[in-house]
Amino acid sequence: MCNAEGEGCEADVTRAVVVDEERHQLRARPAAAAAAAAAGDEGGPTAAAVVADLDEDLLQEEATSSGSLLSVDTLEQAKLLLSGGVAGAFSKSCTAPLARLTILYQVNGMQTAAAGSGGSLLMRLGVGAALRHVARTEGLAALWKGNGVTIIHRLPYSATNFWVYEHVNELWKRHIPSQGAWAAGDVARRLVAGGVAGMSACALAYPLDLVRTRLAAQTTRSYYTGIGHALRTIVADEGARGLYRGLGPTLLQVAPSLAINYAAYETMRSAWLAQTDLPTPTVPMSLACGSAAGLVSSTATFPLDLVRRRLQLRGQGGAGGGGPQQPATFRGTFSAVLQREGVRGLYSGILPEYYKVVPGVAIAFCTYELMKKMLGVQTNATQR
Repeated sequence: MCNAEGEGCEADVTRAVVVDEERHQLRARPAAAAAAAAAGDEGGPTAAAVVADLDEDLLQEEATSSGSLLSVDTLEQAKLLLSGGVAGAFSKSCTAPLARLTILYQVNGMQTAAAGSGGSLLMRLGVGAALRHVARTEGLAALWKGNGVTIIHRLPYSATNFWVYEHVNELWKRHIPSQGAWAAGDVARRLVAGGVAGMSACALAYPLDLVRTRLAAQTTRSYYTGIGHALRTIVADEGARGLYRGLGPTLLQVAPSLAINYAAYETMRSAWLAQTDLPTPTVPMSLACGSAAGLVSSTATFPLDLVRRRLQLRGQGGAGGGGPQQPATFRGTFSAVLQREGVRGLYSGILPEYYKVVPGVAIAFCTYELMKKMLGVQTNATQR
């Protein structure tokens, strides 16, 4: 296959021609051998023997060719997975302080609502002041608390996410060809592929997401000392099912979030590229489309994310444990937040979420595009 710039096409064609010529020569040799035997070449091998030898050569050559194709496809899949994993891990590391601040806003909102107080100091601070407060009270490294498990979580999560998205797209386009950036069928394809990708990745890496949330929610008191300790403690305190606490609401939030995310990014990307002669987007194009996609998706699904976080924190001894426990269902938790904190409570922490998601999505998509181009990934290289 050729890449976005068309490089490699000429080499592929040349290899195909050479292989076809070699096969033609191999298949022509039995006829020549038979003709020689008929002409009385008694000292040489019989035509039957030559045919048998050449049949074996053909089988070996075809097996080698199949093995080469398999190794090329395996390498392609590995490069695709690596591109997605690196993109997710890098973007999350860049926005880790804001991700932690979002979780602290969500958790503090839950705690102050349960206690009936007017709000904690953190809730009354702006984003910049809150970041300085966390750094002053817990140390600068606390802004990246839980980022280790975030990276461990993001590598398989993002790798699976992008990989499934690309392959669902490919499968869809085999049956329904692309019609254009704004075509309803293409937008539907991106929505479905994004939703399926999000749910697949989330189900695979969910226990690490739960641990990441609980580690990031800890402030001055540490109930969990690390990833391994958190996993063991959760199983001991809540059973193995505790590792999947909140999975239902998470899938409910992730599916529409990533569906909107991918559809918005890919549609804007395709429409923009259609106005240029470029086969792939530039860095500014990727960043702009990713930022807009992140803004749209986070606004639409933030209340679902808040409910998901609070369900994840149920039963934790280190955060969110003060006050009466909220209902253990999505509907119950959603109603409790609405009743105690009002509509604004459903968007508690939305500002740092914007600060985190907008650049985070932009960085993720931009890094993914750059990784695919650098590694020469052919899957959906141009037409998306």
